[in-house]
Amino acid sequence: MKKGLKIMLVFSLFFAILVQPVTAAAKTIKLKVTLVSVELVENNHVGNDWYTIAYVNDKEIEEGSTVTLSLKSSDSIKLEAYAEEQDKIPDSNTSSSTIKVSSVTKTINKSIKVNVEENRGRYSGNTAEWKFTFKIQK
Repeated sequence: MKKGLKIMLVFSLFFAILVQPVTAAAKTIKLKVTLVSVELVENNHVGNDWYTIAYVNDKEIEEGSTVTLSLKSSDSIKLEAYAEEQDKIPDSNTSSSTIKVSSVTKTINKSIKVNVEENRGRYSGNTAEWKFTFKIQK
């Protein structure tokens, strides 16, 4: 009888240890990501008519808007910024950054720079720099 009780106790302990990480890993963390600003920092004769867009984990976000995400601590947040000079032959570029959810312990401000190079004409090779600023908070 004692032997059977010991086996059941060991089995119960083993099962409790095995199940515990599974329930702990399922916990989700809510994060708010705000696109604080989109600003043209420098424009060396690249163009005057621009289109910009940003994404958080492939979700479009507008300047001043917030996206709420429910993620696991093992997940990441992908921030993406795009700028396009609008003319007959548009010049454009994209930049991105990835932040691990586990590293977000306090509010983080993250800036992404997008450099767009003029591809034609007398100003070919000149660049414009855009700065997209995101705020990430729990």
